[in-house]
Amino acid sequence: MTAQPTTATVAGRTFDVIVVGSGASGGWAAKRLSEAGLQVLLLEAGRPLADADHREHVSAHDLPYRNRSEAIIRRTRPKQKDCYACREFNYDWFANDIDEPYTTPVDQPFAWMGRMRVVGGRTNVWGRQSYRFADLDFKAASRDGHGEDWPLAYADLAPYYEIVEDYVGITGINEGSEVLPDGRFHPPMGLSCVEHAVRSRLRTQFGRTLTLGRSANLTRPINGRQACHYCGPCEHGCVTHSYFNAAFTTVADAVRSGRTTLVTGAMVAQVRVDPQTRKATGVTYVDRTTRAVREVRARVVILAAQALESTRILLNSRSRQDPAGLGNSSGVLGKYLMDHISGGGAAAEFPDLAGRPASPDGPRRPNGIYLIRFRNLPGQPSQPGFVRGYGYQGGGSTGLRANAPGFGAAFKAGLREPSTSFSFGGFGECLAYEDNQVTLDPDVVDAWGIPVPRIAMRWRDNELALRRDMAEQAAEMLDAMGGRNIQVRLSEKQSPGYGIHEVGTARM
Repeated sequence: MTAQPTTATVAGRTFDVIVVGSGASGGWAAKRLSEAGLQVLLLEAGRPLADADHREHVSAHDLPYRNRSEAIIRRTRPKQKDCYACREFNYDWFANDIDEPYTTPVDQPFAWMGRMRVVGGRTNVWGRQSYRFADLDFKAASRDGHGEDWPLAYADLAPYYEIVEDYVGITGINEGSEVLPDGRFHPPMGLSCVEHAVRSRLRTQFGRTLTLGRSANLTRPINGRQACHYCGPCEHGCVTHSYFNAAFTTVADAVRSGRTTLVTGAMVAQVRVDPQTRKATGVTYVDRTTRAVREVRARVVILAAQALESTRILLNSRSRQDPAGLGNSSGVLGKYLMDHISGGGAAAEFPDLAGRPASPDGPRRPNGIYLIRFRNLPGQPSQPGFVRGYGYQGGGSTGLRANAPGFGAAFKAGLREPSTSFSFGGFGECLAYEDNQVTLDPDVVDAWGIPVPRIAMRWRDNELALRRDMAEQAAEMLDAMGGRNIQVRLSEKQSPGYGIHEVGTARM
């Protein structure tokens, strides 16, 4: 990253485009527009990261609290600590929940986690799963009558999927499925022996397709980035730039073009609009460090600050012409919030697949499996009780027997006995409901004086039925394939937000 520009340099210019947010979407926008010759101002609420900040090769024993610092992290990040990726290694990358709160109705908790405050946003810690949508997704409303179809089809997006996949680098296996379209993949990381066996049994016994997770981890070098070396904890960073992170890919390309100016620590509060032309003229932001209020100008403004944050900015962009927020003449802005529903699955042991004695050392594949959706497909009877469907992530391996009995030498020997297991965890579609929404809290502001989001969302009968079916089907499949000691995982009370896949609130 280049040195930060001075305030005078930025404030005294009118850019072609302002992009708010440097994550998955904002990074791409800045890259494509600057490489097309436009002058871009990229505003990021967080701070820059360097390779020296990445800790994927740091042992927990080298940390001050040995990665057992949950109480310390929760002092400033009580919500963010619930995210699987927020640990002592990297918790300072996440938003401070005390400085940046949000509110919910008492009876509608929402887990807004994975809020990042570093260049690259969530691409620093995401799970890297990268799947194409199909017309089954885009035209679902025509099939079941719920919601609206997308105003585009798979054929419209396919060329852009190819551009993204070629640049990002996705490992995967082409399966020829219309439900989950194939892509332009790097060589697959490969399935484990257990996963190969489960893949074969599922196809034979159920006619269902288990494939390798389609993950944004390189298996061959491209664009100066090295192939993954299987160290494991991608969410701690990657000095070889082997997984896709906007900070060292799209954003870096945009800055290298010489036509993107990156400003960090910019808490964008409002979009500025010319009252005569009704066109955006720039944004107002608050400097995180100095708390000074700045105005910057551009001919076009792109909000890519994350689904809820972008909508928050629009709602706060009120004026005499737009009393309910910018782009909200319909009154729909902020409504139809969705997230994947999870919390349904199962795990089992497979004694017949146990291999040689396990070792705690060796490569750690940063990827799992994906079981392609099999509910409510074209040409099949509709599933009673719910519409739409779900897929499974998960995986199987042979490892140490953590529940080994005994003591001393017998216990140590038992630990090394091979324990082979497999697990499924479902991710299901949430239908669009008007009253699942985000508004601005009239009484609460963040540390920079910006009104905070008030999030109201709850699961309905359809989502809860999906979750139950996830657990039931996972257990049924594991049992039929010879699994033993099956553990059904059903989190009936898990609130929205745990999927960390918020979408909606600003309809096309």
